[in-house]
Amino acid sequence: MIEFVEGWLAWFQANPNQAAIAVSVAALLAFVIARFLIARGLIRLTERTHNQWDDVLVKHLHPYRLSLVAPLLVVYYFAYFWPDSQLALEKGAVFLMLWLGILTINSLLTAVNIIYESRANYTGVAIQGYLDVIKIVFVAVGIILTISLFTEQSPVLLLSGLGALTAVLLLIFQDTILSLVASMQIAANDLVREGDWIEVPAFNADGDVTNMSLHSIKIQNFDMTFSVIPTHKLMDVAFKNWRGMNQAGGRRIKRSIHVDIQTIHFIRPEEMETLKNNPLMADFIGNREWEPTGEQPVSQAPAKPRLTNVSAFTAYITAYLKSRPDLRQDMTMLVRQLDPGPTGLPLEIYAFSGTIAWEQYENIQASIFDHLLAIAPEFGLRVFQQPTSLTYSLDPALLSQQSQGPVK
Repeated sequence: MIEFVEGWLAWFQANPNQAAIAVSVAALLAFVIARFLIARGLIRLTERTHNQWDDVLVKHLHPYRLSLVAPLLVVYYFAYFWPDSQLALEKGAVFLMLWLGILTINSLLTAVNIIYESRANYTGVAIQGYLDVIKIVFVAVGIILTISLFTEQSPVLLLSGLGALTAVLLLIFQDTILSLVASMQIAANDLVREGDWIEVPAFNADGDVTNMSLHSIKIQNFDMTFSVIPTHKLMDVAFKNWRGMNQAGGRRIKRSIHVDIQTIHFIRPEEMETLKNNPLMADFIGNREWEPTGEQPVSQAPAKPRLTNVSAFTAYITAYLKSRPDLRQDMTMLVRQLDPGPTGLPLEIYAFSGTIAWEQYENIQASIFDHLLAIAPEFGLRVFQQPTSLTYSLDPALLSQQSQGPVK
């Protein structure tokens, strides 16, 4: 049997034209077997399994493309039938098989990243940057092997000659090197993950991180546009990551009401009685003894502390915030006075909502300030609004009239 095969091979070697037909038929047969039996069978086998990872692997393996290796192997093995073209045929087949292998490896690395990010316990820590580095290494190895193949020089000799080109290579791969260092810093310090909401004012980016690769970070802004930021540039500018808010489960409310300073006065006895009937003010009024009137001259020190309407309003806001179940009572909650200015006396509210959902957060914030703006006149206070042509009186009896419009 061996002698029979050797005889046929010798005959084909002596008859190049018949050998070309035979090798073409063998290559075509190998391609049909690899494509329609092995590749298609592998695809159908993965379709019957319940796991998703094997579907992803086979999809990025590209079995139909990989089946081209079979006819190339046939050509490479029988290239000696044509001694004059043997070297060219062998180099061409090896070159194509080499880059088919590199493309397949890089595709499988992409599949590994997809499987990694599709895990149930995926926390947003991306590995795509590291996989991109591995892809670059395989492409570099492929380029070196290709040069070695056609120049017939040792790859080790080629690598030793790269030392003189180090400066040129650093210039060419400057962005890649900077991006690699930045990716390592981002991963080591856990600065950004996929899915994080970040703000990058320098690039007008404000949205969710949808993809992190070696060279770029892709952000989908809230207006549905996309911003692509070079990875190494993110380490050169200031940015804000809202991940802490998501983890804490509460979103900060920080907004001020500007009180018209001319409407601030001491609480009168009749106003004190009204405040005592307010459930939210009962504890504040009852826990201390207040001077019932503000009519004493400033030069006479009162026996008891005087209560102003802005202090009462501040206490009411605090009690009101604590009564709301949609605010986080375990987080910072306060009402403070800021420096008075041309727009009045700012009363800043600092609290945290019980949800981080944008729409619900805005509704909670709006309902708080709707209520406070509406109830401020009951404390004899007017919220400052500019411009104004109102003529104010310090007489509390006119405050209700002033809250409705200019005094005529």
